Amino acid sequence: MVRTTNFMRHALVCAVSLSWLLFSAPSQAQDASTWQSVRQAGVLRCGAATSPPYTIRDPRTGDYSGLFPDLCKAFGEKVLHVKVQFVDTTWDNIVAGLQSDKWDLSLSLNDTPEREKAISFSKSAIDYNVTLTYNKNNPKLPKPIHSIADIDKPGVIVTVMSGTVQDKTISGELKHAQVMRLPGFDETRLALMSKRADMLADDNMTNRLLTEAHPDWAVAFYPNPPLAQQGICFGVRKDTPAADIAVLNKFIDDEKKNGDLDRFVKASIKATLADSK
Repeated sequence: MVRTTNFMRHALVCAVSLSWLLFSAPSQAQDASTWQSVRQAGVLRCGAATSPPYTIRDPRTGDYSGLFPDLCKAFGEKVLHVKVQFVDTTWDNIVAGLQSDKWDLSLSLNDTPEREKAISFSKSAIDYNVTLTYNKNNPKLPKPIHSIADIDKPGVIVTVMSGTVQDKTISGELKHAQVMRLPGFDETRLALMSKRADMLADDNMTNRLLTEAHPDWAVAFYPNPPLAQQGICFGVRKDTPAADIAVLNKFIDDEKKNGDLDRFVKASIKATLADSK
């Protein structure tokens, strides 16, 4: 009887231990979830570098608006049910800050093979390609422009935001023209408008805004085939579970279907044009 009792006790202990492992495993996996951690913290941190109309920052108040801040705020409030905090960063640091857990999402990032080595991405919220805006009265530039070769000449200066996809793209295309790298949106536009630069390399949406704001002189050249055709997404840390990314992707799909994403785009364009006047 003693041997039987000891055996039964041992079996019972093993069964209890196994049950604990089985029931604790999902809990531990859930604790490792990015969104679960965000819910526990009560705040979704969104790393933001300015790039109107995708990400707009009011210099007077520091408040963020635009397509991706609006999407980030909606995701935090409607899906995760937490507050949303925007963290200022630059394009040179927007990936590194995400990797070092300074924020949970990076806003308005192009999904590139190089970045995929360091972080993961949501599905595309909006399409992207690189175009070039210029002053149609600039005597240094041909009329019309048919190809990159027409502008890739010594003495032509192309400005671009440092660290961006358009920086890498245009730097790879130009062999003879000078690339002027500047830290932000405002600096590149001022360089073009002050004629320190002959052309501005930026994405199709922001260059469209520039030409609409200054129809008297600003025109855009759209290379064919398109340069760096891709989507603009949210960036997440590399260890983000696939299930969490699926939650974010479903939210983006829902925002497209219900029309909110289109409304965010229109509001972003309107706000950006108003600020440029």
